[in-house]
Formats: sequence, C-alpha cells, structure tokens
Amino acid sequence: MSMDSIGKRIKALRQQKDWLQGDVAKKLNISIPAFSKIESDITDINISRLREIAAIFGVEMIELLSDNATPSKEYVDELKKTKETVETQDAKINKLQEYIIRLYEELHALKQGVINS
Repeated sequence: MSMDSIGKRIKALRQQKDWLQGDVAKKLNISIPAFSKIESDITDINISRLREIAAIFGVEMIELLSDNATPSKEYVDELKKTKETVETQDAKINKLQEYIIRLYEELHALKQGVINS
C-alpha cells in the first residue's frame, strides 16, 4: 500500500484535467512557485486552502486527505450527514446567541428605566 502525499494527489488531479500549474495557481490567486510548493509538499496546506483546492477540482476534501483515492460511499455519506448535523447545530447556536443578546438588551433597558425613574 503506497502512501501518496496530499501534494501528489493534487498534482494527479491537475494532470487529469490537463491543467498547468499556472492554471491552478491563478484560480487560487497565488503564484506558480507557491502552488509548486504545495504540489511538492514543501508548504503545509491549511483547511481553507484545502477546501479551495478541493472545490477547484470538484472533489471532496476527504479525497485529498485520504490515502485511498476513492473513499467508500458509506464514508462519504456519513461525512455529509455529519456536516449537515454540525451546520444544523451551528444554526441553533446562532439563534440562541441572538436570543441571549436580545434578552440582555431588554434587561439593560429595564435597568435603565429603573435608574431613570
């Protein structure tokens, strides 16, 4: 079992699309040498850059991270469900934060009313 690096997987995807390094660098708004360092694993890739690269190639981030070029459908489905759950919980947290802020503002207004009376 060979362990390809993220850079090698990105390079393979680029070559499958018959793109030059400059084509991808332009899409990422970085220099060609900077992209070359990504493909050569000289530069570590942060999550947001990895997300950008995955989007450019039309693949899931897991495909760039996985040693297995094609993750199982079950794994991808579970990952999507988990992502949806996280997004749902995040939306609930945002609503609760808005509610807390509104309650704080109402409390503050009530205190001001008592002080000014």
